[in-house]
Amino acid sequence: MTKLSVNINKIATIRNARGGNTPNVTKAAVAIENFGADGITIHPRPDERHITRKDTYDLKQVVKTEYNIEGYPSEEFIEMVLELKPTQVTLVPDGPDVLTSNAGWNCLEEEDFLKPIIEKFKAKSIRVSIFLDPVVSQVDAAKSCGTDRIELYTEAYADGYPQDKESAIAPYIETANRANELEIGINAGHDLNLENLTYFVKNIPNLEEVSIGHALISEALYYGLNNVVQMYKRCCLSS
Repeated sequence: MTKLSVNINKIATIRNARGGNTPNVTKAAVAIENFGADGITIHPRPDERHITRKDTYDLKQVVKTEYNIEGYPSEEFIEMVLELKPTQVTLVPDGPDVLTSNAGWNCLEEEDFLKPIIEKFKAKSIRVSIFLDPVVSQVDAAKSCGTDRIELYTEAYADGYPQDKESAIAPYIETANRANELEIGINAGHDLNLENLTYFVKNIPNLEEVSIGHALISEALYYGLNNVVQMYKRCCLSS
């Protein structure tokens, strides 16, 4: 079964819109775990527009499943992750002004930058995943960087799914097959939802984890957080 890691950035966004501590981010994380999620994902940004630095430390104290911290590997981010030692760090190429992740790494060009950073994290027994577009040549380059896993950037799949799901998923299958050949773990995330997740899970071989936030938290407004976590868990069944 593919693991479900819930990105709770949007809960922090709602809190920050009003100030104070409602909704409570750590309380929400504990509830989400109790509802059956396999992990908690956060993506702190320098402007703290959702998850704050304080949140990252508070969550470390309460998350009992897998704790995944995403972010651009600035010096400040690297220091924070090395101190917190989460289960996994997911490296994304976003600059500080990017609204949301919109591309994977070009590992062919960034190997000299990424490789020593990945080595630092792995030396602290932190699993490393890097955000990647569904391009086979990038998987080989990611292997050279030393990453444990890749996270397939799935916006293109989500955009193409309503018109032609077979064509939309084809490059992801090809990329996943190459990752399996190289013994790199496979995660996925971005714009996956209740409509398109089951097909993705069933067709990507050895998909270990999906990270879902915006759609899941939005759908919780209609169905309730407990119900939605269960609905996503069922989508993660591969057969």
